Amino acid sequence: MPEYSPQRDDTPTFPLPHIERTPPSRISDLPEFHSLRRAQRRFGIRATILSVGGFLLYVLLSSFVPAVMNQPLFGHLTLGLTLGLAQFVVMGVTAWCYARHMRTRVDPLARGLKSRLHETGSRRARSAASPQGAGQPLRHGTRGFRTW
Repeated sequence: MPEYSPQRDDTPTFPLPHIERTPPSRISDLPEFHSLRRAQRRFGIRATILSVGGFLLYVLLSSFVPAVMNQPLFGHLTLGLTLGLAQFVVMGVTAWCYARHMRTRVDPLARGLKSRLHETGSRRARSAASPQGAGQPLRHGTRGFRTW
C-alpha cells in the first residue's frame, strides 16, 4: 500500500489513553419525557383544531352562505363582522389557555425531569471522580472533533 492513500483514515497515529465511557442516557428514553410530550401534544392538537376549525368555519360561511353572514344584528354590525371579530377572541382565549396549561401541567413535569437529570449527572460526576483526588477524568473529543 502506498504511503499516501486518497481515502481518509480516521485512526489516530498515537495510542489513546484508556477512557471509560458510560452508556449515554438519552432524555427521550425516560418515561417522564414521554408524559411531558404527551401533555404538550394533547393540548396542542385540541387548540389547533379549535382555532383552525373556527377560522375555517368563518371562511366557509362567508364564501358559501353570504346571505347569512350579511344579516344585520344591530346598526351596521352584521353576523359576519361579529364572527370575524370573534376570531381575535378565540385566539386570545387559546393563548391564555395554553399559558395556563403549560404553567399547571407541563412546567411541573419539566421541572421534575430537569431535577432528575441534574441529580443523575451530579451522581455520575461524583462516581467518576477518583478517590485519590487525581482530578477530572480525561475526556477525548468532547465536541465530536478529533484532537490534534
